[in-house]
Amino acid sequence: MPRIVSVRSLAATLLILIGGAAAARPQAPANRVIGPIDEAQVVTLMGNVHHLARAEYDRGEVSAETRLDRMLLLLKPSAAQQAELDAFVEAQHDPGSPLFHRWLTPAEYGARFGVSAQDLMRIADWLKEHGFAVEEIPAGHRLVVFSGTAEQVAETFHTGIHRYGVGGVVHIANSEDPQIPAALAGVVGGVVSLHDFRRRSGILTRAPWNNRHSSGARPEYSSGSTHYLFPADFAAIYNLNPLYSAGTAGAGTSIAIVGRSNISVSDVTAFRSTSGLTVNNPVVILPGADPGLVAGDQDEATLDVEWSGAVAPAAAVKLVAEVSAATTDGVDLSAQYIVNHATAPVISSSYGSCEQDMGTTELVFYNSLWEQAASQGMSSFVASGDAGAAGCNLGSDSAGSEAGVNGLCSSPYSTCVGGTELNEGSYGSQYWSQTNSTNYGSALGYIPEEVWNESGSNGGSGLWASGGGASTVYAQPGWQQGVSGGAASNGMRAVPDVALSAAGHDGYMIRENGSYSIVSGTSAAAPSFAGLMALVVESQGGAGQGNANPGLYPLLNAPRNPFHATPSGSNSVPGVTGFTASGAALNLATGLGSVDGAALVSSWGSGSGGVMQAQPPTLTLTAASSSVVVVQGAFSTMSFTVSTGGSFGGSIGLTVSGLPADVTAQWSANPLLPAASVSTNQVTLTLSASASGMVGSDSVVVTAAGNGLTAAQTLTLQVQARPLCSALLRQLRLRCNVPPRGLQFKPQPQ
Repeated sequence: MPRIVSVRSLAATLLILIGGAAAARPQAPANRVIGPIDEAQVVTLMGNVHHLARAEYDRGEVSAETRLDRMLLLLKPSAAQQAELDAFVEAQHDPGSPLFHRWLTPAEYGARFGVSAQDLMRIADWLKEHGFAVEEIPAGHRLVVFSGTAEQVAETFHTGIHRYGVGGVVHIANSEDPQIPAALAGVVGGVVSLHDFRRRSGILTRAPWNNRHSSGARPEYSSGSTHYLFPADFAAIYNLNPLYSAGTAGAGTSIAIVGRSNISVSDVTAFRSTSGLTVNNPVVILPGADPGLVAGDQDEATLDVEWSGAVAPAAAVKLVAEVSAATTDGVDLSAQYIVNHATAPVISSSYGSCEQDMGTTELVFYNSLWEQAASQGMSSFVASGDAGAAGCNLGSDSAGSEAGVNGLCSSPYSTCVGGTELNEGSYGSQYWSQTNSTNYGSALGYIPEEVWNESGSNGGSGLWASGGGASTVYAQPGWQQGVSGGAASNGMRAVPDVALSAAGHDGYMIRENGSYSIVSGTSAAAPSFAGLMALVVESQGGAGQGNANPGLYPLLNAPRNPFHATPSGSNSVPGVTGFTASGAALNLATGLGSVDGAALVSSWGSGSGGVMQAQPPTLTLTAASSSVVVVQGAFSTMSFTVSTGGSFGGSIGLTVSGLPADVTAQWSANPLLPAASVSTNQVTLTLSASASGMVGSDSVVVTAAGNGLTAAQTLTLQVQARPLCSALLRQLRLRCNVPPRGLQFKPQPQ
């Protein structure tokens, strides 16, 4: 199958070929804030009120002097900049392009795809005129960090900040969609967050006291039928020992952890010592005030640091922890810091919110941020969630109420990591040793897996299962199209992309505050996969790989396919039907599945030359009948089936040629917009004949065209005369009740 090179990639390549050193000397962004900023002429930024900021929960406005610090003003590119960026990033990930892996620095990104210096100055001055303090303009020139009061927000953005009592907790949030002067509408996207409904750890993970079980200072490998994972177990199950033996352990690479709590570094030191890992303490980066040890968030940060470093024991692990402000989540602040400072070539985040809970600006913020990271050679890994298909619920809920996916990982520029469950069944002795090694390992090798789903397990409650489903925001990317099983997402981005063990049945051991505990969930799988990516980066000479997805999906075609496709299970939970795994290459519960680590590293870049070979697009058109009859002055209908397959994308245009002049055609839908690359669409053609139309038969051709393909059907159209037409006229194909040209009917004598 030939390697597919996208039009975008070719366009980006042509830009550099025509412009010579254009990539090195990019044209400065154009100024787009023109003329005065008229505060009386405003536009509303729709879709930026949290769905729980409702009248029935309203407890009134906060005090005018309430501090709202470190807010993020999102800036947006021009349409031309965005189109160029999309093409550029695609070319950076195409081995056939001269732009392949020509990564940008944050400053280069800002100079090319950010807001112009003049516009930045005018926006900063506008904020200052309203009393705000402008604290920082990050290097990517897509954000402004500013602080002020609730009164200043109300006066500037025309929305009050209210208190809302929800579930016994008082939150604050904007009561209306914000507004900005129309003069700024082409540059300002909005304030990322004006509420304190926080990103959730592990997306929808269990509370630490429910998710962790004390196991003493020197834990055994199992408790009854439950096995606990130490780094040695992970290495055996996912085949990392050949890499370690060959010297690939992450040296020269680094992993950035998105956090909002500090950790006790001594815990990491002790964990590594017990696990038989060399001393390699993490670096803790505090861009602002030290958040301290935050309950819940400390668990997440400790888990992420310990396990990303356990999988890549020689990599430098860098925890970035920002304090959450009144209306700005520390997760958002940490994530933007990591990207705008190019902190590490691999990023791990185990936080999230479902797409429906995120405002329009929040979604754009993360998609833009992860795309910037990809352009800088950074690979972002985000946990898919712990409530199964009910992605807008908490894992601790007894029943799901709404399907959804994590909006922090549904961006095509991040790799979404779901969860599997080890499925040794009644053959435990086949997969687990009866004794521990000196490093507390007991797994003997790869253990079969199924979709992680412990919802309501052991007589309890909860939705504990691998988050996954179809995005409601992003279309299915090219590298995901044509993959067996991916059609279930109906043409939308399918998540997760990959998965690793996440079940409490075989939880991950961590050390925190001097004792060992068990954690589970996709918040353990995400940093572990980030560790795997660090091993890939080392194998590639230490060079960042950018968005991992265009590298992962082609490995389905590699000589050594590294994926363990998930053979069974689903992420259905009480109240919400989810998605089933059946061994297909891709499913919406565990994605491509887990990996053989040694195969992942050795095969990286070998799948289809590093570019996904999607199945060729197909288009077929089938008519319900080979002929249609229309009576003069009446109409008839005929149904058609239009089917698409492979990597088909875009709309389908429908035409009818060869119609007599007195017959018209109308489609029930034209163009057709297939819901997925593989789809079946029904459409109806209505043919109408005029009352005085010519009678007789004609051959007409119905054509469907799209994605460079055409499909056609030839039909016989028969126009029949009305009953009062004579047989002679019908045979002569003359108009009924109308004399033939050149002839006149003389009145008959009375």
